[in-house]
Amino acid sequence: MPATAPIDAVMQALAVPTRRAVFERIVRSGEITVVELTRGSGVTQGAISQHLKSLKLAGLVVERPEGRNAYYRARPEGLEPLADWMGHYGAFWRDRFADLRTLLKEIDP
Repeated sequence: MPATAPIDAVMQALAVPTRRAVFERIVRSGEITVVELTRGSGVTQGAISQHLKSLKLAGLVVERPEGRNAYYRARPEGLEPLADWMGHYGAFWRDRFADLRTLLKEIDP
C-alpha cells in the first residue's frame, strides 16, 4: 500500500465533521483527556478514541500518558501541509481581489 502524503492524511483526518469537532475542542482546551472529550459530546468513548487515533496518525495531535489517563494536545505544526497547500492559491486570491478592487473603483470612483 503506498504511503499517504502528509496533505492527504491531514485532509482525510479533518474531512469527518465529528473528528473536526474533536480537534477543535482539543485546540480550545490546550490539553484534554478522552473522558473529558467524551463528556457532553454525544459520542461514545470508543468512537472518540478512534477519532483520536486518526488525528494522531495525521500528526495533528500528540498523546501524553500520565497514570491511568492519556492527555491529548494539538500539534499546530501538523497543519503545515494544509497551510502550505493553501498558500499556493494565495496568488490566485490576491489577483482576484485586486481585480475586484479595480472594478469597484470603476463603478464608484
